[in-house]
Amino acid sequence: MSQYLREGWGAEKGFPGGPVYAIAQTPDGYLWMGTEKGLVRFDGWSFQLFQPASPPALPDGPVRGLLVDAEGNLWITLRNPSLVRYRAGTFENALTTLAQPEHGITAMTRDGNGAALFSTLGNGTLKYQDGKFVTLAPRSELPNFLVIALAETPDGGIWLGTRDAGLFRLTGGQISAIVQKLPDRKINCLLPDGQQGLWVGTDNGVVRWNGTAFSAAGVPPALARTQALTMLRDRDGNVWIGTAAQGLLRLNANGIAALASNRPVTALFEDREGNLWVGSAEGLERVRDSAFVSYEVEKSGALYVDEESRAWFAPATGGLRWLDGAGRTQRIAAFDNDVVYSIAGGDGELWLGRQRGGLTRLRNQGEAISYTQAEGLAQNSVYAVYRTRDGSVWAGTLSGGVSRFSNGKFTTYTSADGLASNAVTALLESADGTIWFGTPNGLSALSQGRWQTYRVADGLPADAVNCLWEDAAGVLWIGTAEGLAYLKDGRIHRITDAPAYLREPLFGLAGDRHGALWLAMASQVLRVSRDKLLNGALNETDVRAFGRADGLLSVEGVKRHRSVVTDARGRVWFALQHGLSVVDPARLTSASAPALAHIESLTADGQSLERNTRIQISSARQRLTFSFTGLSLAQPQQVRVRYKLDGFDADWSAPQAAREAAYTNLNPGAYRFRVIASNADGLWNGAEATLAFQIEPQFWQRWWFRLLPLLAGALLMLALYRWRLRQITRQMNLRVEERLAERTRIAQELHDTLLQGFLSASMQLHVAAEQVPEDAPAKPRLNRVLQLMSQVIEEGRNAIRGLRAADGDLLEQAFARLPQELALREPIRFRVVVAGQPRSLPPLLRDEAFRIGREALVNAFRHAQAQSIEVELEYAAQHLRILVRDDGCGIDPLVLRSGRAEHWGLAGMRERAERIGARLTVRSREATGTEVELSIPSRIAFESEAVKPSRRWFARMKKGKAA
Repeated sequence: MSQYLREGWGAEKGFPGGPVYAIAQTPDGYLWMGTEKGLVRFDGWSFQLFQPASPPALPDGPVRGLLVDAEGNLWITLRNPSLVRYRAGTFENALTTLAQPEHGITAMTRDGNGAALFSTLGNGTLKYQDGKFVTLAPRSELPNFLVIALAETPDGGIWLGTRDAGLFRLTGGQISAIVQKLPDRKINCLLPDGQQGLWVGTDNGVVRWNGTAFSAAGVPPALARTQALTMLRDRDGNVWIGTAAQGLLRLNANGIAALASNRPVTALFEDREGNLWVGSAEGLERVRDSAFVSYEVEKSGALYVDEESRAWFAPATGGLRWLDGAGRTQRIAAFDNDVVYSIAGGDGELWLGRQRGGLTRLRNQGEAISYTQAEGLAQNSVYAVYRTRDGSVWAGTLSGGVSRFSNGKFTTYTSADGLASNAVTALLESADGTIWFGTPNGLSALSQGRWQTYRVADGLPADAVNCLWEDAAGVLWIGTAEGLAYLKDGRIHRITDAPAYLREPLFGLAGDRHGALWLAMASQVLRVSRDKLLNGALNETDVRAFGRADGLLSVEGVKRHRSVVTDARGRVWFALQHGLSVVDPARLTSASAPALAHIESLTADGQSLERNTRIQISSARQRLTFSFTGLSLAQPQQVRVRYKLDGFDADWSAPQAAREAAYTNLNPGAYRFRVIASNADGLWNGAEATLAFQIEPQFWQRWWFRLLPLLAGALLMLALYRWRLRQITRQMNLRVEERLAERTRIAQELHDTLLQGFLSASMQLHVAAEQVPEDAPAKPRLNRVLQLMSQVIEEGRNAIRGLRAADGDLLEQAFARLPQELALREPIRFRVVVAGQPRSLPPLLRDEAFRIGREALVNAFRHAQAQSIEVELEYAAQHLRILVRDDGCGIDPLVLRSGRAEHWGLAGMRERAERIGARLTVRSREATGTEVELSIPSRIAFESEAVKPSRRWFARMKKGKAA
């Protein structure tokens, strides 16, 4: 029983429930207890008492029974309602679907398939299967008894233990009484045993049903009068019995053993990791099978395990002891006054290296132990002893070198022969017959009479070598004062990038059959993957540190030759500062139960958030806190967790023991929080827990709000552009006005001076011409001069008209005066049509538009031979359109495409239209007339009087209201 570790929780450790009546574990890894105060949940660290809450509610009062079925339902028996089911965080009354009212559940168990079986007061024996209750035996067909214990054996028989009527069996709907004599008619507990067997616990003893009768076979006499309250069979086949007066009993092939307790054991449960949970009136206790079995012996040094699996050890204070498999120790009194530094052996004999007694041989002859002391050593202080395969014995001394004992005589080697130091701390024979010597000054080897020494310069972490071990592959492992190294292919290799815990002084090492090295260091006991060390790929999951929670009494190694050894059964033994410990690596290499990760809560600025719906969190919440855990009830202090927030973290966090993580000021978006946990063995073999949520943006974090600055910037740039454009337009208009004023002045000057001078000269010539006779030779010349002067005067007048242009008039007014200005002789129908509200134009644009229209009209009046000419001006919201049409002879298509030599009318019109950003279209057919269309966009034509969109909208609104 010494291998079991016990830990208890009562009121002083926060257990809130009082007496424990039932224990169960749900698939999510939580441990549940039914107590006098109600339902309690345990995660390995803290307890939670479930109080009555709003529907669905857990009723108040003591919880008498708990059961988890194969579907993961937690069944809870109370007073009213008498049966509650818990699933996925919800409690519900489980009896509402029954045809008959039910007032009490008296017993529960699981059948062979994991379905829940119930014994009830009103509905008989029931099974819950496929989401509904099935009646196995109605109450009307059952005798009048109260069932308090229920079990099903593999053969399908359902056993009913009653409060005062004994034992009954239900098979195929038929009930039968077990009439054989029982120790007591009150059946407290039942435990199936084999196909038909059954353990029966009563108030007056435990008996076993073998399928046909009660039998005493396999029942220790100590159980004859034991009041058994609860029973359980663990995964190793042990039967545990909770009693009223004897505490907890264990029954197996080796007999019965007691786990001392002065409290009645009222509940037993084995969890998914193999921990045994014990409930009593004082609270909760965990009984755990430890990795190590430890023995409280004196501080030990040298260690050896013989062929009979006896562990020989030498206390540091002196003497020699052995320990057998039953934990009994024996002292060899002959060595009480000397310190034994080292023990070696084989073939029924032991060799001891002693502080003062030199080298001593022990022979085990039955119960008698004889010993002889060898003579001829280089020195009597022997620190290390090793027996080679040929039967030779090597004795390394404290300062005299090393001696080999063979064929009854000694051969001594010292530093003069090639040994690194005369102080020898470790000895080993390798598979090739080489003898290795660990010394404070390096590692020496003797092979076929040749010596070789390795030191720090050759790759050792330190010159001081404390221990040696060779594996099956021929790799020599070396423990030094500064950690571990190995020799392979004739070369020393340090552990590359060795973590700090592998650079401590190493006092003992050995290997097991499963590829692991076991190290006893100055302050810890480690198991390390040998292959990962050789490959240089060691990570955190390849190293396991063991401590008191694993059954060790201490973790400090002792500096002695062979303080860690592997016995013939594959077990590894450790001599430590406070006791002797042994571990079976085979038990540790079995599949380790994973730690189950859970996200328990999420709070935003301290306010808890519901998790049963899609989680949406306002970005105004500045701090999110996640509480989580990794459930491993065996050694929760060894559990480590890693977490990652998808959408924020680039990688997983470092492994940590903390169970909380906080994030501040997360940006809006979708996130997923993930947690994974490692168990006590450092394995990350469990599923991860996840929680998805959404950070909702504030209005200023939404995309449309973020576009507002861009939009405002664009509007500002547009406003600046329009302001600059108006400024340039204003400057250009001023220049145009100045040019027009200058043209008007020039026209006035030409009219008042040059044109008037030509008119005066023409009048004088007319007078002179009238006085010249008709037959005078000068008469024709005078007439010719008068004709030329008339043409010049007419062209001068036309030029003055062109210089004055529209002169500030609206276009329709300027076009209307054009026939008078041209002084046309032939009568032509001419009209100007205006569509839309006339609007003033920028001076430059007005002048260019007028010149284009004037050129089209002049061509129509002079060359088209038209009977009718029309000008249409359309002031539209999208454009200003000027259309000049006639019904004349049209334009030759070749002239329309290429123009006429030395005539620039059409070309000039197109150039002017392009200059002001307008579109000019000329359509003409011979004998059908010509259309000249000028279209100017409103943003160009009416820019100086542009109306803001908001004003146009407001104007439309007013118009709509008025309508």
